[in-house]
This record gives sequence, structure tokens and C-alpha cells, in this order.
Amino acid sequence: MSNAFAPRAFDTVDDEFDADLDFVVVEPTLDGDINPREPLQFTPPAGMVPAPQTGMVVSHPGAAVGPGQAGLPAAGYNPVGDMVAGAAMALAPSAAAMAAEVNVPRIAIHVFGERQDTLAAAERAGQDRRMSRATTQIRIGGIPAAVEAYSHEPTPPLIVVECLQDPQTLLWQVDRLAECCDAGTKVVVIGATNDIILFRELMKRGVSEYMVAPVQPLQLIAAIGGLFSDPAQPFVGRSIAFVGARGGAGSSSVAHNTAYAMSEKIGANTVIVDYDLPFGTAGLDFNQDPLSGVADALGQPDRLDPVLLDRMMVRCTDKLSLFAAPATLDTDWEISADAFEEVTTQIRGTAPFVVLDLPHLWSGWMRKTLIAADEVVVVATPDLASLRNAKNMIDLIRSGRPNDAPPRLVLNQVGVPGRPEIPAKDFGAALGIHPCLSIPFDAKLFGAAANNGQMILDAGAKSKSAEAFQTLAQIVSRREMPLLAAPGKAKGEGKSIFANLFKKKT
Repeated sequence: MSNAFAPRAFDTVDDEFDADLDFVVVEPTLDGDINPREPLQFTPPAGMVPAPQTGMVVSHPGAAVGPGQAGLPAAGYNPVGDMVAGAAMALAPSAAAMAAEVNVPRIAIHVFGERQDTLAAAERAGQDRRMSRATTQIRIGGIPAAVEAYSHEPTPPLIVVECLQDPQTLLWQVDRLAECCDAGTKVVVIGATNDIILFRELMKRGVSEYMVAPVQPLQLIAAIGGLFSDPAQPFVGRSIAFVGARGGAGSSSVAHNTAYAMSEKIGANTVIVDYDLPFGTAGLDFNQDPLSGVADALGQPDRLDPVLLDRMMVRCTDKLSLFAAPATLDTDWEISADAFEEVTTQIRGTAPFVVLDLPHLWSGWMRKTLIAADEVVVVATPDLASLRNAKNMIDLIRSGRPNDAPPRLVLNQVGVPGRPEIPAKDFGAALGIHPCLSIPFDAKLFGAAANNGQMILDAGAKSKSAEAFQTLAQIVSRREMPLLAAPGKAKGEGKSIFANLFKKKT
């Protein structure tokens, strides 16, 4: 039999899973004899929870393999998959977490589905921002349609086929597909049978991945990304884009203070990138006057390397670095969207978190940056203009990121004396997104901090605004604030955290 698919490290059905799989299958340990026709009673270890469906389950290690069965279970065999009902007991992260780190290269992907929901999932996956560089073609007909198509045309780097027939028919169809595929083609099979023996038989035939229908878009994206991931690829941090719904909403101030809280209170290495080239305030807010910055990086994106990036960055604290904007009007700053994308990608390799301070303007590179960011925070003030603009932004971002969580909404400058405001509840109801945070208006505190080149955490550490920025830092970083002992007290000498709960109100 010809094996034209990508080879995998599976020689026999007793082989262990190799390290490049994106989940960990737990084999139960049993004492005594095993009856291959009785279902296993498997209790997962403490702390283990069922992961979202990955397309694989634990199967009976004692399954019989008889002549003519092609390694499939004997008749009447009841694998563990019957009990788990399609969900693998795994220690792996969710499909959303795995897909978040996916970066699919510029390849052609052909999908041949049978179920309507599979075709719909493939279409949604092809529209995802992580698949933007790939070209996806979706056809109906399953493996027979793929065999017909590739009998007179070359195969792409990746083929996704679906077969809802019994395992014997599935293997026969896969063998037919292998005969008309070019060498090096990767194949992902979507089937209806949830069984480890079938999985191993497909791996022996060179199939790259096997998933059990129904599949979700993020599962498909994670599977495709895992096939083309490069272990030698450098580290890439999470990008968090802050954008104002209107001019003067204070998105730059929110971005800078949140980044400062992430670095100082959470202890995460963070980089601020000020993309407001003519009017950026990051240098002023941190009392810095760098000779070079993000403009120099945008002018030579092809020459960037870790050494050059380190020279261009200003280190504000031990864990916070800054790519400041030149804030001059001597140049028109006509920079391509590809330059912004390349610089952002390079900077993401320098720290776990990259905060993008975006200007209040609209252009091709702004749209591309917002859709490509791992997290988007829209900063608005509680007025009608902000409501209209925020709705337009959020609707566009949602349509460009159909498989991601919606942007986060922050209401800033809440409680300006004498100004009519839209209540946060009504503001969120109109957008379909409840504000994750409301930052109170404090002109004296923010004005003093801006004039002194300070952050709110330094200028007013005990203020409500400082508390708000610490909360937002935890939200966007998805990390908790470390518990620190009070200054001058040994650990355990301070008040109980429950003391205020039982204090009598006066």
C-alpha cells in the first residue's frame, strides 16, 4: 500500500504517543485480568477535568485484533469512549487556549466535508484571523470527492476530509486517498468513531490527525496550527490593544497605567508601544525623552533583531520597557500596514505582554492591528458620541474575530460634575457588552500625575482609580495579584482578611 501522507512515529498499535500531540491521554492502571468485551470503570485522578472534545479517547488496552480486522476492535467490543461520550480525559488546555497561540503559514487548505455543521465550522475557521494567511477551499462530498478531485490535480499541503462510515470503510477510503496524494501532503481525518485503535491505524497509514465529529472552529484551527508549528520558533508574547472610542477618552492614560500595574503589581515583563506617532504621550507620562523609538523601528522593519530592539527601547523600570513615539509633525508618517504588523510581531518576542497604545484614527493598519491583537480594550466616556463610535468599533472587531471573545469595554472619566452621562448599565445594553470596569473622574489626581510624569499607582496609591487599574491589569493579563505582606510586619502579623467583614457598621 502506498503511504503518501506525512509520516508519524507510530510503528505498532502498542507504541506510546509521541511528544508532538497536543493532548495527554491517561491510560488507566488495572489489576488482574482484563476482559476486552467489558467496559472499563475509569475514575480520573483528583483535579483532572474532562477537556473539550479533542477527537480522541482512552480505549481498552486489551482489545483483540483478529485476522481481517485491520487492527479494529472485535465485534461487541465496548471501548472507554462509549463511557466518556466523546470527551477525552486530558491534562491539555482548552481548544480556545491552544488556538490562541496558533500561527498558520501561507498554505492552501482543502476541506471535503459531509456534515453541514462540519462545512460551517470549516468556513468559520477559514475566516479566523489566525488563518488569514492561509487559503481555504471548502467542498462537499467527503473522501470520495477528494479522490475524484486529486485524480487530475495536485494535492495542497493540507487536506481535511470527513467520513462518517464505519471504521472499515473509513480505512479503505483513506487507502484510496493515499494513492492519489503527493508526497508530503498532510491529511486530517474527521470521523464518527471515537476509538484509539482506529486512531492508531490511521496514524500507521500516515494520517496527521484524527478528530471526531462534530468539530468546532477553534478545534480545527488548533489542529491545523499544531501540524505546522515550528518548535524552534521564538517566543511570542500576548498583544493587548487599547483604543479610544473618541478623542479625549483617555485610552493612552488607561493603557499606560494598566501596563504599569501589570509590571509593578503583577510582576510581568511588559512593553508599551506608542503607535500615535505625531501626538503620542507615552514619553511624557513616564518622564522619558528617548532619542529613538517606534518610528525608527517602523522605518526599518526588515533589519530588526533582538539587539536592535533592545537599543530602541527605553527601560522605565526593571519589568517595564517603552517604545515611545517621536511626537513631531515634521513627517507625514505614511507607513504601510505590513510595517506595523512586522514591528508588532518582532516586539512580541521581547516580553510576555505587549501593550499597544493606538491613536484615535482609522486606517488600514489600525483595522489590521485591532483584529490581529490577542486582546482588545475599547475605552469610552459615558456620552452619546462614545456610544456610537464604540458600537461601530465593537461590531467591526466582532465580525473580524468571529471565534474570539468580544472586546473589553472600559468606561473612563465617570462622574464628571455637572455633565449628563449615560448610565453604565444602559451603555452596555446598547452595545451588548457590559463594561468590565468604570474609572472614576479625578481631575486633580490625573492632572498632577500627568504634570509630574507619574503613574496613578505612584501619585495616588490608595485612590479608587489606582484600584481600578490594578483590577484591569488582572483582567487583561489573566493573572492574579501576588499576596504581599504589609511593610514592617512579618508574614502573618497583619489583620485577617476577614476582619472587615465582621466589623460593626457605624
